[in-house]
Amino acid sequence: LTLNKEIITSDLENNWAVVAEAYQTILRREGIENPYELLKDLTRGKTTITQNDMITFIDRLEVDEALKVELREITPHNYTGI
Repeated sequence: LTLNKEIITSDLENNWAVVAEAYQTILRREGIENPYELLKDLTRGKTTITQNDMITFIDRLEVDEALKVELREITPHNYTGI
């Protein structure tokens, strides 16, 4: 088995929806109402979710800046689902 790191990196970069689960979990931890629905509205029906889409989503949240920083640090490249 030979991994094609270029393809994997490209696939991750073009699919930022994979971090929606992490964002949802963190928002739930912080007591934000309806985190699933917030992210569903962002991701449902779109074929591509970009980094910019996620940053815009984070920037629009009415939460403190420390939480926004935490969310911004999660990327498809470092999120393992744990």
